[in-house]
Amino acid sequence: MKLSHYFGDKPFWQNAAKLALPIAIQNVLTSSFQLVDTMMVSRLGDLTLSSVGMASQWGWMAAMLGFGLCSGMSVFISQYWGIKNMKGIRRVLGMGIVTGLVMTLAFLLVAFCNPEFVIRLFNKDQSVLDIGCRYLSIVCFSYPAVALTSILSTVLRNTERVKLPMYVSFFTTICNAVCNYALIFGKFGLPAMGVAGAAIATCISSWLGPVLLLIFSFAEKNILSGSVKEFFSFKLKNLGIFYQRAMPPTLNEGLWAIGTLVLNMIFSNQGYEYYAAITIYRTFSDLAFAFFVGLGNACVIMVGKSIGRGEIEHGIMDARRFSVLVPILSAVIGGIIILLRYPLISIFSTGGTLSDLALQTALAVTIFCSLENFIRNIAYIQVVGIYRSGGDTLTGMLLDLGCLWMVSIPAAYAAAYWLHLPFLAIVAAAYLGEDIPKAILCLLHFRSMRWLKPVTEEGREGLKVWKKDT
Repeated sequence: MKLSHYFGDKPFWQNAAKLALPIAIQNVLTSSFQLVDTMMVSRLGDLTLSSVGMASQWGWMAAMLGFGLCSGMSVFISQYWGIKNMKGIRRVLGMGIVTGLVMTLAFLLVAFCNPEFVIRLFNKDQSVLDIGCRYLSIVCFSYPAVALTSILSTVLRNTERVKLPMYVSFFTTICNAVCNYALIFGKFGLPAMGVAGAAIATCISSWLGPVLLLIFSFAEKNILSGSVKEFFSFKLKNLGIFYQRAMPPTLNEGLWAIGTLVLNMIFSNQGYEYYAAITIYRTFSDLAFAFFVGLGNACVIMVGKSIGRGEIEHGIMDARRFSVLVPILSAVIGGIIILLRYPLISIFSTGGTLSDLALQTALAVTIFCSLENFIRNIAYIQVVGIYRSGGDTLTGMLLDLGCLWMVSIPAAYAAAYWLHLPFLAIVAAAYLGEDIPKAILCLLHFRSMRWLKPVTEEGREGLKVWKKDT
Protein backbone atom coordinates (compact mmCIF):
# COMPACT_ATOMS: atom_id res chain seq x y z
CA MET A 1 0.00 0.00 0.00
CA LYS A 2 1.27 3.45 -0.92
CA LEU A 3 2.35 5.83 1.82
CA SER A 4 -0.18 8.37 0.54
CA HIS A 5 -2.95 5.93 1.48
CA TYR A 6 -1.85 6.26 5.10
CA PHE A 7 -1.30 10.01 5.24
CA GLY A 8 -3.17 11.47 2.27
CA ASP A 9 -6.67 11.31 3.73
CA LYS A 10 -7.73 14.82 4.76
CA PRO A 11 -10.88 13.79 6.74
CA PHE A 12 -8.73 11.40 8.79
CA TRP A 13 -6.37 14.19 9.84
CA GLN A 14 -9.26 16.56 10.57
CA ASN A 15 -11.07 14.03 12.76
CA ALA A 16 -7.90 12.84 14.48
CA ALA A 17 -6.79 16.40 15.29
CA LYS A 18 -10.26 17.45 16.43
CA LEU A 19 -10.45 14.54 18.86
CA ALA A 20 -6.82 13.96 19.83
CA LEU A 21 -5.68 17.51 20.61
CA PRO A 22 -8.28 18.37 23.30
CA ILE A 23 -7.84 14.93 24.87
CA ALA A 24 -4.05 15.30 24.77
CA ILE A 25 -4.26 18.75 26.36
CA GLN A 26 -6.54 17.39 29.06
CA ASN A 27 -4.10 14.57 29.81
CA VAL A 28 -1.18 17.00 29.85
CA LEU A 29 -3.08 19.06 32.40
CA THR A 30 -3.93 15.95 34.43
CA SER A 31 -0.30 14.80 34.33
CA SER A 32 0.81 18.24 35.48
CA PHE A 33 -0.80 17.45 38.85
CA GLN A 34 2.16 15.15 39.45
CA LEU A 35 4.57 17.62 37.82
CA VAL A 36 3.52 20.40 40.20
CA ASP A 37 3.76 18.08 43.20
CA THR A 38 7.17 16.78 42.12
CA MET A 39 8.62 20.22 41.39
CA MET A 40 7.51 21.67 44.70
CA VAL A 41 8.25 18.59 46.81
CA SER A 42 11.73 18.38 45.22
CA ARG A 43 12.53 21.59 47.12
CA LEU A 44 12.26 19.50 50.31
CA GLY A 45 15.09 17.12 49.25
CA ASP A 46 15.55 13.82 47.40
CA LEU A 47 14.51 11.76 50.46
CA THR A 48 11.14 13.52 50.53
CA LEU A 49 10.79 13.37 46.74
CA SER A 50 11.54 9.65 46.71
CA SER A 51 9.10 9.00 49.58
CA VAL A 52 6.26 10.86 47.86
CA GLY A 53 7.08 9.05 44.60
CA MET A 54 6.75 5.69 46.34
CA ALA A 55 3.50 6.68 48.05
CA SER A 56 2.08 7.90 44.75
CA GLN A 57 2.50 4.45 43.22
CA TRP A 58 -0.50 3.17 45.21
CA GLY A 59 -2.74 5.86 43.76
CA TRP A 60 -1.24 5.25 40.33
CA MET A 61 -2.20 1.59 40.57
CA ALA A 62 -5.78 2.57 41.47
CA ALA A 63 -5.79 4.99 38.52
CA MET A 64 -4.56 2.25 36.17
CA LEU A 65 -7.46 0.03 37.21
CA GLY A 66 -9.73 2.97 36.48
CA PHE A 67 -8.05 3.44 33.10
CA GLY A 68 -8.70 -0.22 32.27
CA LEU A 69 -12.35 0.15 33.29
CA CYS A 70 -12.69 3.25 31.11
CA SER A 71 -11.11 1.38 28.19
CA GLY A 72 -13.68 -1.38 28.63
CA MET A 73 -16.47 1.20 28.72
CA SER A 74 -15.10 2.72 25.52
CA VAL A 75 -15.69 -0.54 23.66
CA PHE A 76 -19.42 -0.07 24.19
CA ILE A 77 -19.69 3.71 24.14
CA SER A 78 -17.80 4.31 20.89
CA GLN A 79 -19.79 1.62 19.05
CA TYR A 80 -23.10 2.68 20.64
CA TRP A 81 -22.31 6.25 19.63
CA GLY A 82 -21.95 5.10 16.04
CA ILE A 83 -25.65 4.09 16.07
CA LYS A 84 -26.72 6.85 18.54
CA ASN A 85 -27.87 4.42 21.28
CA MET A 86 -28.12 6.99 24.13
CA LYS A 87 -29.86 4.68 26.59
CA GLY A 88 -27.11 2.10 26.16
CA ILE A 89 -24.41 4.73 26.76
CA ARG A 90 -26.06 5.97 29.97
CA ARG A 91 -26.51 2.41 31.22
CA VAL A 92 -22.79 1.73 30.61
CA LEU A 93 -21.96 4.90 32.53
CA GLY A 94 -23.99 3.74 35.54
CA MET A 95 -22.28 0.35 35.60
CA GLY A 96 -18.90 2.08 35.26
CA ILE A 97 -19.56 4.43 38.19
CA VAL A 98 -20.60 1.60 40.52
CA THR A 99 -17.61 -0.55 39.53
CA GLY A 100 -15.12 2.33 39.71
CA LEU A 101 -16.21 3.48 43.17
CA VAL A 102 -16.04 -0.04 44.61
CA MET A 103 -12.49 -0.51 43.29
CA THR A 104 -11.14 2.85 44.46
CA LEU A 105 -12.74 2.63 47.90
CA ALA A 106 -10.81 -0.60 48.46
CA PHE A 107 -7.54 1.23 47.69
CA LEU A 108 -8.58 4.14 49.91
CA LEU A 109 -9.26 1.89 52.89
CA VAL A 110 -5.90 0.10 52.63
CA ALA A 111 -3.97 3.36 52.26
CA PHE A 112 -5.79 5.09 55.12
CA CYS A 113 -5.87 2.19 57.59
CA ASN A 114 -2.37 0.84 56.93
CA PRO A 115 -0.20 3.31 54.97
CA GLU A 116 2.97 1.75 56.39
CA PHE A 117 2.14 -1.53 54.63
CA VAL A 118 2.06 0.29 51.28
CA ILE A 119 5.32 2.20 51.78
CA ARG A 120 7.14 -0.92 53.03
CA LEU A 121 6.51 -2.50 49.64
CA PHE A 122 9.10 -0.07 48.28
CA ASN A 123 11.46 0.79 51.11
CA LYS A 124 11.83 -0.04 54.81
CA ASP A 125 13.94 2.98 55.78
CA GLN A 126 12.23 4.65 58.75
CA SER A 127 12.68 8.15 57.35
CA VAL A 128 11.02 7.10 54.09
CA LEU A 129 8.19 5.43 56.03
CA ASP A 130 7.48 8.54 58.13
CA ILE A 131 7.26 10.90 55.17
CA GLY A 132 5.48 8.47 52.84
CA CYS A 133 2.81 7.53 55.41
CA ARG A 134 2.09 11.18 56.20
CA TYR A 135 1.46 11.86 52.51
CA LEU A 136 -0.43 8.65 51.66
CA SER A 137 -2.91 8.74 54.57
CA ILE A 138 -4.25 12.06 53.23
CA VAL A 139 -3.91 11.81 49.45
CA CYS A 140 -5.88 8.51 49.40
CA PHE A 141 -9.11 10.53 49.73
CA SER A 142 -8.55 11.77 46.17
CA TYR A 143 -8.84 8.27 44.68
CA PRO A 144 -12.67 8.17 44.22
CA ALA A 145 -12.59 11.66 42.70
CA VAL A 146 -9.92 10.64 40.19
CA ALA A 147 -12.00 7.60 39.20
CA LEU A 148 -15.19 9.63 38.76
CA THR A 149 -13.40 12.25 36.68
CA SER A 150 -11.95 9.56 34.40
CA ILE A 151 -15.29 7.79 33.95
CA LEU A 152 -17.26 10.96 33.23
CA SER A 153 -14.55 12.24 30.89
CA THR A 154 -14.51 8.91 29.03
CA VAL A 155 -18.23 9.18 28.27
CA LEU A 156 -17.88 12.78 27.11
CA ARG A 157 -14.85 12.03 24.93
CA ASN A 158 -16.37 8.96 23.29
CA THR A 159 -19.48 10.96 22.43
CA GLU A 160 -17.20 13.61 20.86
CA ARG A 161 -17.64 16.20 23.64
CA VAL A 162 -13.87 16.44 24.04
CA LYS A 163 -13.52 20.11 25.04
CA LEU A 164 -15.47 20.14 28.32
CA PRO A 165 -13.08 17.70 30.10
CA MET A 166 -10.17 19.80 28.80
CA TYR A 167 -11.61 23.03 30.25
CA VAL A 168 -12.30 21.39 33.61
CA SER A 169 -8.77 19.96 33.74
CA PHE A 170 -7.35 23.42 33.03
CA PHE A 171 -9.21 24.88 36.01
CA THR A 172 -8.36 22.03 38.41
CA THR A 173 -4.68 22.17 37.39
CA ILE A 174 -4.46 25.86 38.28
CA CYS A 175 -6.23 25.13 41.55
CA ASN A 176 -3.75 22.34 42.29
CA ALA A 177 -0.73 24.57 41.64
CA VAL A 178 -2.05 27.41 43.83
CA CYS A 179 -3.05 25.06 46.67
CA ASN A 180 0.31 23.26 46.51
CA TYR A 181 2.23 26.51 46.72
CA ALA A 182 0.10 27.79 49.58
CA LEU A 183 -0.05 24.62 51.67
CA ILE A 184 3.47 23.23 51.16
CA PHE A 185 5.34 26.48 51.83
CA GLY A 186 2.82 28.36 53.98
CA LYS A 187 1.76 31.20 51.69
CA PHE A 188 -1.32 33.50 51.75
CA GLY A 189 -1.49 33.30 55.53
CA LEU A 190 -1.73 29.48 55.62
CA PRO A 191 0.60 27.23 57.69
CA ALA A 192 3.57 25.51 55.98
CA MET A 193 2.52 21.84 55.94
CA GLY A 194 5.17 20.24 53.70
CA VAL A 195 4.16 16.89 52.21
CA ALA A 196 0.82 16.95 54.06
CA GLY A 197 0.04 20.21 52.27
CA ALA A 198 0.82 18.61 48.90
CA ALA A 199 -1.59 15.77 49.70
CA ILE A 200 -4.39 18.14 50.78
CA ALA A 201 -3.92 20.24 47.62
CA THR A 202 -4.28 17.12 45.48
CA CYS A 203 -7.51 16.14 47.28
CA ILE A 204 -9.08 19.58 46.88
CA SER A 205 -8.30 19.91 43.18
CA SER A 206 -9.21 16.25 42.43
CA TRP A 207 -12.73 16.58 43.85
CA LEU A 208 -13.31 19.74 41.84
CA GLY A 209 -13.07 17.59 38.68
CA PRO A 210 -16.29 15.50 38.92
CA VAL A 211 -18.21 18.38 40.54
CA LEU A 212 -17.45 20.78 37.68
CA LEU A 213 -18.05 18.15 34.98
CA LEU A 214 -21.53 17.45 36.35
CA ILE A 215 -22.43 21.12 36.85
CA PHE A 216 -21.48 22.08 33.29
CA SER A 217 -23.03 18.92 31.84
CA PHE A 218 -26.41 19.70 33.37
CA ALA A 219 -26.10 23.30 32.21
CA GLU A 220 -25.54 22.29 28.57
CA LYS A 221 -27.78 19.18 28.78
CA ASN A 222 -25.27 16.72 27.31
CA ILE A 223 -25.15 12.93 27.67
CA LEU A 224 -24.36 13.15 31.42
CA SER A 225 -27.56 15.10 32.20
CA GLY A 226 -29.90 12.11 32.18
CA SER A 227 -31.99 10.95 35.13
CA VAL A 228 -30.59 8.74 37.87
CA LYS A 229 -32.96 5.98 36.74
CA GLU A 230 -31.46 5.99 33.22
CA PHE A 231 -27.97 5.43 34.62
CA PHE A 232 -28.69 2.81 37.27
CA SER A 233 -31.63 0.80 35.90
CA PHE A 234 -29.36 -1.96 34.58
CA LYS A 235 -30.03 -5.64 35.28
CA LEU A 236 -27.74 -8.56 36.08
CA LYS A 237 -27.83 -9.56 32.41
CA ASN A 238 -26.54 -6.10 31.45
CA LEU A 239 -23.77 -6.39 34.04
CA GLY A 240 -22.76 -9.79 32.69
CA ILE A 241 -22.43 -8.47 29.13
CA PHE A 242 -20.62 -5.37 30.39
CA TYR A 243 -18.10 -7.29 32.52
CA GLN A 244 -17.45 -9.78 29.71
CA ARG A 245 -15.85 -6.96 27.70
CA ALA A 246 -14.89 -4.48 30.45
CA MET A 247 -13.16 -6.82 32.89
CA PRO A 248 -10.30 -7.99 30.62
CA PRO A 249 -8.93 -4.43 30.14
CA THR A 250 -9.59 -3.66 33.81
CA LEU A 251 -7.71 -6.77 34.93
CA ASN A 252 -5.14 -6.07 32.24
CA GLU A 253 -4.33 -2.61 33.61
CA GLY A 254 -4.60 -3.78 37.22
CA LEU A 255 -2.24 -6.74 36.85
CA TRP A 256 0.03 -4.67 34.61
CA ALA A 257 0.10 -2.02 37.35
CA ILE A 258 0.96 -4.67 39.95
CA GLY A 259 3.76 -5.87 37.68
CA THR A 260 5.01 -2.31 37.31
CA LEU A 261 4.76 -2.02 41.09
CA VAL A 262 7.07 -5.05 41.36
CA LEU A 263 9.53 -3.38 38.97
CA ASN A 264 9.36 -0.20 41.05
CA MET A 265 10.14 -2.24 44.14
CA ILE A 266 13.24 -3.57 42.37
CA PHE A 267 14.21 -0.03 41.31
CA SER A 268 13.57 1.53 44.73
CA ASN A 269 15.59 -1.11 46.56
CA GLN A 270 18.69 -0.04 44.63
CA GLY A 271 18.65 3.21 46.66
CA TYR A 272 16.33 6.19 47.13
CA GLU A 273 18.55 8.42 44.95
CA TYR A 274 17.92 6.08 42.02
CA TYR A 275 14.19 6.08 42.66
CA ALA A 276 14.22 9.87 42.85
CA ALA A 277 15.77 9.81 39.36
CA ILE A 278 13.01 7.53 38.07
CA THR A 279 10.41 9.85 39.66
CA ILE A 280 11.94 12.87 37.89
CA TYR A 281 11.97 11.18 34.48
CA ARG A 282 8.43 9.83 34.76
CA THR A 283 7.09 13.23 35.71
CA PHE A 284 7.90 14.93 32.42
CA SER A 285 7.66 11.75 30.31
CA ASP A 286 4.05 11.43 31.47
CA LEU A 287 3.42 14.86 29.99
CA ALA A 288 4.80 13.69 26.64
CA PHE A 289 2.84 10.43 26.85
CA ALA A 290 -0.36 12.45 27.32
CA PHE A 291 -0.12 13.27 23.61
CA PHE A 292 -0.29 9.56 22.78
CA VAL A 293 -3.19 9.09 25.17
CA GLY A 294 -4.98 11.65 23.00
CA LEU A 295 -4.15 9.70 19.85
CA GLY A 296 -5.20 6.44 21.51
CA ASN A 297 -8.58 7.92 22.47
CA ALA A 298 -9.04 9.38 18.99
CA CYS A 299 -8.31 5.91 17.58
CA VAL A 300 -10.90 4.30 19.88
CA ILE A 301 -13.56 6.84 18.89
CA MET A 302 -12.90 6.81 15.14
CA VAL A 303 -12.30 3.07 14.69
CA GLY A 304 -15.00 2.03 17.19
CA LYS A 305 -17.57 4.36 15.64
CA SER A 306 -16.95 2.91 12.16
CA ILE A 307 -17.06 -0.69 13.37
CA GLY A 308 -20.22 -0.04 15.41
CA ARG A 309 -21.90 1.23 12.22
CA GLY A 310 -20.72 -1.79 10.23
CA GLU A 311 -18.22 0.24 8.17
CA ILE A 312 -15.50 -2.35 8.69
CA GLU A 313 -13.16 -1.39 5.84
CA HIS A 314 -13.14 2.25 6.93
CA GLY A 315 -12.35 1.24 10.52
CA ILE A 316 -9.47 -0.98 9.38
CA MET A 317 -7.99 1.79 7.22
CA ASP A 318 -8.03 4.24 10.13
CA ALA A 319 -6.48 1.57 12.38
CA ARG A 320 -3.63 1.14 9.87
CA ARG A 321 -3.04 4.88 9.80
CA PHE A 322 -2.77 5.07 13.59
CA SER A 323 -0.45 2.02 13.57
CA VAL A 324 2.02 3.93 11.39
CA LEU A 325 1.50 7.42 12.83
CA VAL A 326 2.07 6.68 16.52
CA PRO A 327 5.56 5.03 16.30
CA ILE A 328 6.81 7.80 13.97
CA LEU A 329 5.65 10.54 16.35
CA SER A 330 7.10 8.59 19.31
CA ALA A 331 10.55 8.66 17.72
CA VAL A 332 10.25 12.40 17.01
CA ILE A 333 9.09 13.28 20.53
CA GLY A 334 11.73 11.01 22.05
CA GLY A 335 14.41 12.90 20.13
CA ILE A 336 13.04 16.24 21.34
CA ILE A 337 13.13 15.05 24.96
CA ILE A 338 16.76 13.96 24.57
CA LEU A 339 17.70 17.37 23.14
CA LEU A 340 15.93 19.13 26.02
CA ARG A 341 17.05 16.75 28.77
CA TYR A 342 19.29 19.23 30.60
CA PRO A 343 16.75 22.07 30.95
CA LEU A 344 13.98 19.57 31.77
CA ILE A 345 15.91 17.94 34.60
CA SER A 346 17.34 21.24 35.84
CA ILE A 347 13.76 22.25 36.75
CA PHE A 348 13.94 19.82 39.66
CA SER A 349 17.39 20.88 40.88
CA THR A 350 16.79 24.62 41.27
CA GLY A 351 16.64 24.36 45.05
CA GLY A 352 19.99 22.56 45.25
CA THR A 353 18.46 19.80 47.39
CA LEU A 354 18.88 16.83 45.02
CA SER A 355 22.06 14.78 44.97
CA ASP A 356 24.38 14.58 41.96
CA LEU A 357 23.73 10.82 41.77
CA ALA A 358 19.97 11.38 41.42
CA LEU A 359 20.43 14.03 38.72
CA GLN A 360 23.02 12.09 36.69
CA THR A 361 20.90 8.94 36.85
CA ALA A 362 17.86 10.92 35.70
CA LEU A 363 19.83 12.11 32.65
CA ALA A 364 20.90 8.57 31.73
CA VAL A 365 17.40 7.12 32.20
CA THR A 366 15.95 9.93 30.08
CA ILE A 367 18.23 9.16 27.13
CA PHE A 368 17.57 5.41 27.18
CA CYS A 369 13.80 5.57 27.72
CA SER A 370 13.33 8.28 25.09
CA LEU A 371 15.17 6.15 22.50
CA GLU A 372 13.16 3.06 23.44
CA ASN A 373 9.77 4.76 23.62
CA PHE A 374 8.76 4.24 19.99
CA ILE A 375 8.91 0.46 20.53
CA ARG A 376 6.68 0.76 23.61
CA ASN A 377 4.08 2.81 21.76
CA ILE A 378 3.72 0.26 18.96
CA ALA A 379 2.06 -2.07 21.44
CA TYR A 380 0.23 0.78 23.17
CA ILE A 381 -1.74 1.90 20.11
CA GLN A 382 -2.54 -1.70 19.18
CA VAL A 383 -3.81 -2.82 22.59
CA VAL A 384 -5.47 0.38 23.83
CA GLY A 385 -6.49 2.05 20.58
CA ILE A 386 -7.19 -0.68 18.03
CA TYR A 387 -7.99 -4.00 19.72
CA ARG A 388 -10.33 -2.44 22.27
CA SER A 389 -12.14 -0.28 19.72
CA GLY A 390 -12.67 -3.44 17.65
CA GLY A 391 -14.15 -5.26 20.66
CA ASP A 392 -11.16 -7.53 21.39
CA THR A 393 -10.27 -6.86 25.02
CA LEU A 394 -8.83 -10.29 25.85
CA THR A 395 -5.86 -10.59 23.47
CA GLY A 396 -4.30 -7.30 24.59
CA MET A 397 -4.50 -8.47 28.19
CA LEU A 398 -2.71 -11.73 27.42
CA LEU A 399 0.06 -10.01 25.47
CA ASP A 400 0.48 -7.21 28.01
CA LEU A 401 0.66 -9.47 31.04
CA GLY A 402 2.59 -12.30 29.41
CA CYS A 403 5.47 -10.06 28.30
CA LEU A 404 5.57 -8.18 31.61
CA TRP A 405 5.36 -11.09 34.05
CA MET A 406 7.15 -13.77 32.04
CA VAL A 407 9.96 -11.69 30.52
CA SER A 408 10.36 -8.17 31.92
CA ILE A 409 10.13 -8.85 35.67
CA PRO A 410 12.40 -11.95 35.63
CA ALA A 411 14.93 -10.05 33.47
CA ALA A 412 14.99 -7.05 35.83
CA TYR A 413 15.21 -9.28 38.91
CA ALA A 414 18.12 -11.24 37.42
CA ALA A 415 19.91 -8.03 36.42
CA ALA A 416 19.52 -6.55 39.92
CA TYR A 417 20.01 -9.48 42.30
CA TRP A 418 21.87 -12.18 40.38
CA LEU A 419 24.11 -10.24 38.02
CA HIS A 420 24.33 -7.05 40.17
CA LEU A 421 24.35 -4.85 37.06
CA PRO A 422 24.34 -1.02 37.14
CA PHE A 423 20.99 0.69 37.63
CA LEU A 424 20.59 1.72 33.98
CA ALA A 425 21.11 -1.89 32.87
CA ILE A 426 18.34 -2.99 35.25
CA VAL A 427 15.99 -0.40 33.72
CA ALA A 428 16.97 -1.53 30.20
CA ALA A 429 16.29 -5.18 31.05
CA ALA A 430 12.83 -4.25 32.38
CA TYR A 431 11.79 -2.08 29.44
CA LEU A 432 13.24 -4.07 26.55
CA GLY A 433 12.13 -7.38 28.05
CA GLU A 434 8.53 -6.21 27.93
CA ASP A 435 8.37 -4.01 24.85
CA ILE A 436 10.23 -5.90 22.09
CA PRO A 437 8.32 -9.21 22.23
CA LYS A 438 5.02 -7.40 22.84
CA ALA A 439 5.45 -5.13 19.82
CA ILE A 440 6.14 -8.10 17.53
CA LEU A 441 3.19 -10.14 18.81
CA CYS A 442 0.83 -7.15 18.64
CA LEU A 443 1.65 -6.45 15.00
CA LEU A 444 1.09 -10.11 14.10
CA HIS A 445 -2.33 -10.08 15.79
CA PHE A 446 -3.26 -6.85 14.02
CA ARG A 447 -2.48 -8.38 10.62
CA SER A 448 -4.66 -11.40 11.45
CA MET A 449 -7.77 -9.14 11.81
CA ARG A 450 -9.00 -11.35 14.68
CA TRP A 451 -9.40 -8.20 16.79
CA LEU A 452 -12.62 -7.34 14.91
CA LYS A 453 -15.38 -8.29 17.41
CA PRO A 454 -18.26 -5.77 17.16
CA VAL A 455 -20.75 -5.39 20.05
CA THR A 456 -23.59 -3.91 17.91
CA GLU A 457 -25.87 -5.81 15.54
CA GLU A 458 -24.96 -3.40 12.75
CA GLY A 459 -21.29 -4.08 13.34
CA ARG A 460 -21.71 -7.86 13.30
CA GLU A 461 -23.66 -7.70 10.05
CA GLY A 462 -21.02 -5.42 8.53
CA LEU A 463 -18.28 -7.85 9.56
CA LYS A 464 -20.07 -10.73 7.81
CA VAL A 465 -20.31 -8.69 4.59
CA TRP A 466 -16.64 -7.63 4.83
CA LYS A 467 -15.49 -11.25 5.28
CA LYS A 468 -17.45 -12.32 2.20
CA ASP A 469 -15.91 -9.53 0.11
CA THR A 470 -12.29 -10.16 1.16
